[in-house]
Amino acid sequence: MVVRERIPDRLLDDASEVLVVDVTPETLQERLIEGKIYAPEKIEQSLQNFFQRRHLVALRELALREVADNIEEGAFEQQICSIHERVLVCVSTYPNSAQLLRRGARTASVMKARLFAVFVAHPERFLTKDESLYVETCEHLCSQLGGEFLRVNSANVGEAIAETAKKYHITQVVLGQSQKSRWELLWRGSLVQQLVRYLKDIDLHVIATEKPPNGKKVKAQTDKLNNQ
Repeated sequence: MVVRERIPDRLLDDASEVLVVDVTPETLQERLIEGKIYAPEKIEQSLQNFFQRRHLVALRELALREVADNIEEGAFEQQICSIHERVLVCVSTYPNSAQLLRRGARTASVMKARLFAVFVAHPERFLTKDESLYVETCEHLCSQLGGEFLRVNSANVGEAIAETAKKYHITQVVLGQSQKSRWELLWRGSLVQQLVRYLKDIDLHVIATEKPPNGKKVKAQTDKLNNQ
Protein backbone atom coordinates (compact mmCIF):
# COMPACT_ATOMS: atom_id res chain seq x y z
CA MET A 1 0.00 0.00 0.00
CA VAL A 2 1.30 3.47 -0.92
CA VAL A 3 0.81 6.06 1.83
CA ARG A 4 0.77 9.58 0.46
CA GLU A 5 -0.12 11.52 3.63
CA ARG A 6 3.40 11.77 4.99
CA ILE A 7 5.78 14.43 6.24
CA PRO A 8 9.47 14.56 5.23
CA ASP A 9 11.94 12.82 7.56
CA ARG A 10 13.96 16.05 7.74
CA LEU A 11 11.17 17.65 9.79
CA LEU A 12 11.69 15.07 12.52
CA ASP A 13 15.47 15.35 12.24
CA ASP A 14 15.39 19.15 12.56
CA ALA A 15 12.77 19.27 15.31
CA SER A 16 14.00 20.27 18.78
CA GLU A 17 11.14 18.35 20.37
CA VAL A 18 8.66 15.73 19.16
CA LEU A 19 5.39 15.13 21.01
CA VAL A 20 3.72 11.77 20.41
CA VAL A 21 -0.04 11.59 21.00
CA ASP A 22 -0.72 7.88 21.29
CA VAL A 23 -4.19 6.35 20.96
CA THR A 24 -5.31 2.82 20.26
CA PRO A 25 -6.24 1.65 16.74
CA GLU A 26 -9.83 1.22 17.92
CA THR A 27 -9.95 4.87 19.04
CA LEU A 28 -8.69 6.02 15.65
CA GLN A 29 -11.34 3.96 13.87
CA GLU A 30 -14.04 5.40 16.13
CA ARG A 31 -12.87 8.94 15.39
CA LEU A 32 -12.93 8.16 11.66
CA ILE A 33 -16.50 6.77 11.82
CA GLU A 34 -17.61 9.86 13.78
CA GLY A 35 -16.37 12.06 10.93
CA LYS A 36 -13.53 13.64 12.92
CA ILE A 37 -10.81 12.75 10.40
CA TYR A 38 -12.24 12.60 6.87
CA ALA A 39 -15.38 13.76 5.12
CA PRO A 40 -18.32 11.29 5.33
CA GLU A 41 -17.92 10.10 1.72
CA LYS A 42 -14.34 8.92 2.45
CA ILE A 43 -15.05 7.03 5.68
CA GLU A 44 -15.93 3.61 4.27
CA GLN A 45 -13.09 3.69 1.75
CA SER A 46 -10.63 4.59 4.49
CA LEU A 47 -11.85 1.75 6.74
CA GLN A 48 -11.24 -0.71 3.90
CA ASN A 49 -7.77 0.65 3.15
CA PHE A 50 -5.28 2.35 5.46
CA PHE A 51 -7.49 2.44 8.54
CA GLN A 52 -7.55 -1.33 8.89
CA ARG A 53 -6.50 -2.38 12.38
CA ARG A 54 -3.31 -4.15 11.26
CA HIS A 55 -2.10 -1.02 9.49
CA LEU A 56 -2.83 1.17 12.50
CA VAL A 57 -1.02 -1.23 14.82
CA ALA A 58 2.05 -1.14 12.56
CA LEU A 59 1.92 2.66 12.41
CA ARG A 60 1.69 2.88 16.19
CA GLU A 61 4.65 0.52 16.60
CA LEU A 62 6.74 2.61 14.19
CA ALA A 63 5.95 5.80 16.09
CA LEU A 64 6.84 4.30 19.47
CA ARG A 65 10.02 2.76 18.08
CA GLU A 66 11.09 6.12 16.63
CA VAL A 67 10.63 7.75 20.01
CA ALA A 68 12.52 4.95 21.77
CA ASP A 69 15.43 5.25 19.32
CA ASN A 70 15.61 9.01 19.83
CA ILE A 71 15.57 8.62 23.61
CA GLU A 72 18.29 5.98 23.50
CA GLU A 73 20.46 8.11 21.20
CA GLY A 74 20.25 10.98 23.67
CA ALA A 75 20.91 8.67 26.61
CA PHE A 76 23.93 7.17 24.83
CA GLU A 77 25.43 10.63 24.23
CA GLN A 78 24.88 11.64 27.85
CA GLN A 79 26.17 8.33 29.25
CA ILE A 80 22.79 7.41 30.69
CA CYS A 81 21.52 3.84 30.89
CA SER A 82 20.35 2.12 27.72
CA ILE A 83 16.68 1.25 27.22
CA HIS A 84 17.32 -1.41 24.58
CA GLU A 85 18.89 -4.81 25.05
CA ARG A 86 22.45 -5.19 23.69
CA VAL A 87 24.21 -8.54 23.45
CA LEU A 88 28.00 -8.86 23.60
CA VAL A 89 29.67 -12.16 22.60
CA CYS A 90 33.21 -12.77 23.88
CA VAL A 91 35.31 -14.22 21.06
CA SER A 92 38.65 -15.97 21.44
CA THR A 93 40.89 -18.23 19.34
CA TYR A 94 39.14 -21.31 20.71
CA PRO A 95 36.97 -23.10 18.13
CA ASN A 96 33.81 -22.60 20.20
CA SER A 97 33.70 -18.88 19.31
CA ALA A 98 31.65 -19.52 16.17
CA GLN A 99 29.14 -21.48 18.25
CA LEU A 100 29.00 -18.61 20.76
CA LEU A 101 28.40 -16.08 17.99
CA ARG A 102 25.46 -18.05 16.65
CA ARG A 103 24.04 -18.48 20.15
CA GLY A 104 24.47 -14.75 20.80
CA ALA A 105 22.81 -13.91 17.49
CA ARG A 106 19.79 -16.09 18.37
CA THR A 107 19.56 -14.39 21.77
CA ALA A 108 19.75 -10.96 20.15
CA SER A 109 17.09 -11.91 17.61
CA VAL A 110 14.67 -13.10 20.29
CA MET A 111 15.24 -9.97 22.37
CA LYS A 112 15.29 -7.67 19.30
CA ALA A 113 18.68 -6.50 20.53
CA ARG A 114 21.82 -5.18 18.86
CA LEU A 115 24.61 -7.73 18.55
CA PHE A 116 28.26 -7.04 19.35
CA ALA A 117 31.30 -9.32 19.52
CA VAL A 118 34.62 -8.50 21.18
CA PHE A 119 38.05 -10.05 20.76
CA VAL A 120 40.67 -9.08 23.35
CA ALA A 121 44.22 -9.29 21.99
CA HIS A 122 47.14 -9.43 24.43
CA PRO A 123 49.64 -6.71 23.38
CA GLU A 124 52.61 -8.99 24.08
CA ARG A 125 51.27 -12.14 22.45
CA PHE A 126 51.34 -12.60 18.69
CA LEU A 127 48.68 -14.78 17.10
CA THR A 128 49.69 -17.59 14.81
CA LYS A 129 48.60 -17.46 11.19
CA ASP A 130 45.80 -19.97 11.87
CA GLU A 131 44.61 -18.06 14.94
CA SER A 132 44.56 -14.76 13.04
CA LEU A 133 42.60 -16.40 10.23
CA TYR A 134 40.11 -17.82 12.71
CA VAL A 135 39.54 -14.43 14.36
CA GLU A 136 39.00 -12.88 10.91
CA THR A 137 36.54 -15.68 10.11
CA CYS A 138 34.64 -14.90 13.32
CA GLU A 139 34.61 -11.21 12.38
CA HIS A 140 33.13 -12.09 8.99
CA LEU A 141 30.55 -14.35 10.62
CA CYS A 142 29.61 -11.59 13.06
CA SER A 143 29.02 -9.24 10.13
CA GLN A 144 26.86 -11.85 8.38
CA LEU A 145 24.78 -12.17 11.56
CA GLY A 146 24.21 -8.42 11.57
CA GLY A 147 26.57 -7.65 14.45
CA GLU A 148 29.45 -5.26 15.09
CA PHE A 149 32.89 -6.77 15.73
CA LEU A 150 35.20 -5.02 18.21
CA ARG A 151 38.94 -5.57 18.70
CA VAL A 152 40.52 -4.49 21.99
CA ASN A 153 44.17 -4.62 23.06
CA SER A 154 44.64 -5.43 26.73
CA ALA A 155 46.64 -7.68 29.02
CA ASN A 156 43.60 -8.11 31.27
CA VAL A 157 40.78 -9.84 29.41
CA GLY A 158 38.19 -9.44 32.17
CA GLU A 159 38.76 -5.70 32.56
CA ALA A 160 38.74 -5.18 28.78
CA ILE A 161 35.41 -6.99 28.38
CA ALA A 162 33.91 -5.07 31.31
CA GLU A 163 35.06 -1.71 29.92
CA THR A 164 33.70 -2.61 26.48
CA ALA A 165 30.37 -3.66 27.98
CA LYS A 166 30.04 -0.38 29.85
CA LYS A 167 31.13 1.71 26.86
CA TYR A 168 28.52 0.16 24.56
CA HIS A 169 25.80 -0.11 27.21
CA ILE A 170 25.67 -3.90 26.98
CA THR A 171 22.90 -5.69 28.88
CA GLN A 172 23.76 -9.33 28.08
CA VAL A 173 27.23 -10.93 27.85
CA VAL A 174 27.72 -14.33 26.23
CA LEU A 175 30.93 -16.27 26.84
CA GLY A 176 32.10 -19.85 26.72
CA GLN A 177 32.92 -22.21 29.52
CA SER A 178 36.53 -21.88 30.67
CA GLN A 179 39.09 -24.07 28.90
CA LYS A 180 41.50 -23.84 31.85
CA SER A 181 42.43 -26.83 33.94
CA ARG A 182 41.11 -27.20 37.48
CA TRP A 183 44.47 -26.17 38.92
CA GLU A 184 44.59 -23.03 36.78
CA LEU A 185 41.11 -22.07 37.93
CA LEU A 186 42.08 -22.56 41.57
CA TRP A 187 45.29 -20.57 41.13
CA ARG A 188 44.17 -17.71 38.88
CA GLY A 189 40.39 -17.85 38.96
CA SER A 190 38.10 -17.83 35.93
CA LEU A 191 36.98 -15.12 33.54
CA VAL A 192 33.41 -15.64 34.73
CA GLN A 193 34.42 -14.87 38.31
CA GLN A 194 36.14 -11.68 37.15
CA LEU A 195 33.14 -10.52 35.14
CA VAL A 196 30.77 -11.21 38.03
CA ARG A 197 32.86 -8.79 40.08
CA TYR A 198 33.14 -6.17 37.34
CA LEU A 199 29.61 -6.26 35.92
CA LYS A 200 26.95 -5.82 38.57
CA ASP A 201 23.94 -5.00 36.38
CA ILE A 202 24.66 -7.14 33.32
CA ASP A 203 23.40 -10.68 32.73
CA LEU A 204 26.09 -13.29 31.99
CA HIS A 205 25.35 -16.31 29.79
CA VAL A 206 28.00 -19.01 30.19
CA ILE A 207 27.65 -21.51 27.35
CA ALA A 208 28.87 -25.04 27.95
CA THR A 209 31.13 -26.13 25.10
CA GLU A 210 33.05 -29.28 24.36
CA LYS A 211 36.77 -28.84 24.90
CA PRO A 212 38.66 -29.69 21.68
CA PRO A 213 41.16 -32.53 21.98
CA ASN A 214 44.89 -31.71 21.81
CA GLY A 215 44.39 -28.00 22.49
CA LYS A 216 43.16 -25.50 19.94
CA LYS A 217 42.34 -27.06 16.61
CA VAL A 218 41.86 -23.68 15.05
CA LYS A 219 42.82 -24.66 11.50
CA ALA A 220 40.28 -27.46 11.27
CA GLN A 221 37.51 -25.28 12.69
CA THR A 222 38.38 -22.41 10.34
CA ASP A 223 38.23 -24.71 7.33
CA LYS A 224 34.86 -25.97 8.51
CA LEU A 225 33.48 -22.43 8.78
CA ASN A 226 34.80 -21.43 5.37
CA ASN A 227 33.08 -24.41 3.77
CA GLN A 228 29.65 -23.55 5.23
